Amino acid sequence: MTAVMPWLGLSLLIFVGLGVVFTGIPAAVVLLAAACFGAVVGAISGAAPVQLLGVLPERLINLLENDLLQAIPLYVLMGTLINRLPLAEALYRCSTAILRGPAAPVVSGLVLGALLGPMNGSVGASVLALSRVVEPRLAASGIALPRRAAIITVASTLGVVVPPSLVLILLGDAMLNAHTIAVTATGREDRVINTQDVFHGALVPAALYLAACLAIGWWFNRRVKPDQAAASTAAPRPTVQQAVLAVVTVAAILILLGGVTTGYFYAVEAAAMGGFILLVAGFVTGRLPLPVLNEVLRDALALTGALFFLLVAATTLTLVLRILGTDQLVADWIAAIPGGTVSATLIVLGGIGLSALVLDAFEIIFVVVPIVIPPLLIRVADARWVAVLVLLALQASFINPLIGYAVMMTRTVLKQAIPFPALLRSLLPYLFAQAALLLAVLLVPQLTHVGEGVDDRSRKPPAISDRELQRRFEQMIQPVEPPPLDVEPRR
Repeated sequence: MTAVMPWLGLSLLIFVGLGVVFTGIPAAVVLLAAACFGAVVGAISGAAPVQLLGVLPERLINLLENDLLQAIPLYVLMGTLINRLPLAEALYRCSTAILRGPAAPVVSGLVLGALLGPMNGSVGASVLALSRVVEPRLAASGIALPRRAAIITVASTLGVVVPPSLVLILLGDAMLNAHTIAVTATGREDRVINTQDVFHGALVPAALYLAACLAIGWWFNRRVKPDQAAASTAAPRPTVQQAVLAVVTVAAILILLGGVTTGYFYAVEAAAMGGFILLVAGFVTGRLPLPVLNEVLRDALALTGALFFLLVAATTLTLVLRILGTDQLVADWIAAIPGGTVSATLIVLGGIGLSALVLDAFEIIFVVVPIVIPPLLIRVADARWVAVLVLLALQASFINPLIGYAVMMTRTVLKQAIPFPALLRSLLPYLFAQAALLLAVLLVPQLTHVGEGVDDRSRKPPAISDRELQRRFEQMIQPVEPPPLDVEPRR
C-alpha cells in the first residue's frame, strides 16, 4: 500500500488540473480539496505519517513571515491604480506621435505592454489596460480582429519577463527555496541564488524577446492601405499635459526598474515607491476621489487575498504530496533521465509546459516548481539558467493558443467572436520567436550570465540573510521525519 501513495499524489495533481479547467471552482478551493482528500486517504490506509500535518501551521506562519511577499499587495495596488489613472492613454498617444507610420499603433501597443506590464502586477491587469487604450486605436487603423487580439495577448505578457514583474518575484523566491534544498542535498558549495539573480539572468532574454516582438509587429503591419490608415493619422495628438505626464512616467518607470535591476532597490521598496507615486499623482490630478479610491483599495484587497489564499492552499497540497512521497517519486524519475543537463532540463520544462495547459503561472510556481525543480537542481548546478528557462516557459504558457491565460483573458475582454484559425495564424510569428528564444537560452546558458562577475557578486548584498536561508531549509525538511513518540508511559 505504501508504494501506491506516491502515485496517489500524482493523481491529486491531475485532479487539480481537471478541477480547475472543468468545474469553474476557484483554484485555491480545488487545491485544498485535493490536499484534504490525500490526507484522509493516507490516514485511513495508515501508509503515510499523516501526523506530520501537525507542522502545517508552523509552515504557513514561516511562509507568511517572508518579507518578499509584501511586494504582492503593492504590485496589485499599482496595477489597479494604473487602470484608473490616464497613464496608458498619455504614453500611447505620445508613442504613436513619435513613431508615426502604419505600424505605429502596433509597435506603441507592444511598447506600452513592456513599460506598464511589470508595474501592473498581473497579466490580467495588463490585458484590461491594453484592451481599453490600444485595441480601439488598432481597430481604427484597419487591423483585423484576430491580429488585434494577438497583439493585445503578446503585449500583456511582456511584463512577465521584464524585471521586476510579480511572476518573476514569486518565481525567484521559489527558486531560492529549491536551490537551498539542492545545495544542501548535494553538499556543493554553490552560492544560493536570490530574486536579484533571476532579475539579472532574465535581462538579456527579455530584451531579445521584446526586440523580436517589436520587429514582428512592425514587419506585419508596415503596409496598411492608406485609406485604412487615415483614421490613425487623424487620431488626436497628445496634449502638453499628456506629454509631460508621459515623460515623467517613463522616467519614473526606468528609475524604478533600473534600480531594482542594478540592486539599488529591492522589489518591495520599488513597489512601495511606485504605489506611493501613483497615489500622489492620483490625488494631485483629482483622479482619485474618495469613491474611486475605495473601489481601488477594494479591488486590490480582493486580488491580494485571492493570491494569498492560493499560496496557502498550494503550500498545504505540497506538504501532503511530501507526506505521500510524491516528491521522492518525481526526484527518482528526474535522476533516471538519460543524457546530460540539457536533456534533463528539457524534459522538466516539457512537464511544466503540460502543466500550463491546465494551470496558470501562479499555480505552477506554488505547486509544480517546489516538486520538480529541487531534484533538477541536484543534477543541474546552474540554478540561474534553470530559473530563466522556467520563467520563459511560464511566459510562453500565457500565449498558448488553446487555453493560455492571456489568450482567454483577451477573448473575454474583447467580447467578440474570434475564429481560432485566424487567431492562431496571428500568434504564430510570436510563438516562433518565443520558441527560438527558449531554444537559444537552452543551448547557450551564457545568455543568462551576461555581466555577471566576481566583483558584481561581492558588491551586491544578498536578497536574504543566511539565517533566513537556514530557517527556510529547516522548515522544508520538517516533513521528512515523523515527530518523536513518547518513550515513557503517561501517568
